[in-house]
Amino acid sequence: MFIPTPLSEQLRASADDPLRVLIVGAGIAGTTAAQLLRARGLEPVLVDRVSSFDNAGYMLALMPMVDAAIDDLGVRDAYVQASTHIDRYRVLDHHGSTLREDSLGAILSDFGDYRGISRAALLDVLTTSGAPVSLETTVRSLSDGTESAHVRFDSPDGPNEATFDAVIIADGIHSHTRRFVPGGAKPSETITGWGGWVVWADSDADTDLGEEMWGNGFFVGSYPVAGAVGAFIGGPRDDTAVGPVAFVDSIRSRLTSHTPRLERVLDAVTAADDPFYWVLDDVRARPWASGRTVLLGDAAAGFLPTAGIGAGMAMESAWVLTSVLADAVSTDVGAALTAYEAEQRPRVESAQSNSRQLARLMFRRSTLLAHARNIAMRLMTIEAALGPIKKLLQKPARIPEVTAVVD
Repeated sequence: MFIPTPLSEQLRASADDPLRVLIVGAGIAGTTAAQLLRARGLEPVLVDRVSSFDNAGYMLALMPMVDAAIDDLGVRDAYVQASTHIDRYRVLDHHGSTLREDSLGAILSDFGDYRGISRAALLDVLTTSGAPVSLETTVRSLSDGTESAHVRFDSPDGPNEATFDAVIIADGIHSHTRRFVPGGAKPSETITGWGGWVVWADSDADTDLGEEMWGNGFFVGSYPVAGAVGAFIGGPRDDTAVGPVAFVDSIRSRLTSHTPRLERVLDAVTAADDPFYWVLDDVRARPWASGRTVLLGDAAAGFLPTAGIGAGMAMESAWVLTSVLADAVSTDVGAALTAYEAEQRPRVESAQSNSRQLARLMFRRSTLLAHARNIAMRLMTIEAALGPIKKLLQKPARIPEVTAVVD
């Protein structure tokens, strides 16, 4: 679990570390990085601008690229207990009829397990051994020097400052801290024009089934986690502006068929009290590394949820990054971060491109295009759709060699 800790206390604990590391953002990427460094005996300083983690919940589907981080943290049993195995994937057409159902397990079994878990449960798993974090704490300035990075903070205890050997910026797709990376251009974005609501429904008998309906101007996806089903219901933002009840009514008016899961998920949306609204845009930042500072997770590449791989790539990236940093000395940090970016950014951007391609297929308003897509979906195998992801799994992430700086 997270352990709220005054910033001054974390700074004292890290002062004598052989490598002083600051991590900005206690989401999936930042928490994974912090816990992996702590497992190696370091005391990174972890900060987040939120006041609590009470609203930490939406659903995630994690592919086997997370396994290295899970195993290095020694939380495999906790992870399995807090999640559920996803084996089947069903696609419905824009009228609610089943287009196809495939076995994901058969495709991914050579690489590991595909599991559904809520974001809150995953954070609990990652912090099983306890995770000090300073809440309501933000970076006011960051000066990246040749010998150290100097950071000024605003926190509940007042302003503070410290020097670090490395700074990991992992505060999300709308990062407040990314602007401090020297030489960083404004990130490129994919603006889909779509958004929708995240809700929870009770678990059903199909605990291994992910189901998606690709509509003409709407999308409904439902994914199992331990003890529940997480769902996303969305469409063009102009259309969803009518609110969840009216938008769901418009979906129902177009259905000629439905599965029990679909009906229950639509009911959950209309019954939800102020459900979370998710804007479906992504971001791609370059460069990731500059001097002693590096971007991680959504701050580097914020994914659309269309391929279900963003959180997995964030955890994989955290594992690669911390593996490179853990044995580095201060003088080698710049070279380590450069090597990390050169190795990992192509993998992440390949997966992100796959999610963008799927978005172009999924987020359609035209009925004619929906019919054409239905025909294509009957002919396309799920293995082909996941081809780029499978290539990543066939060639796992590796730890790059770092050329030490010689004075």
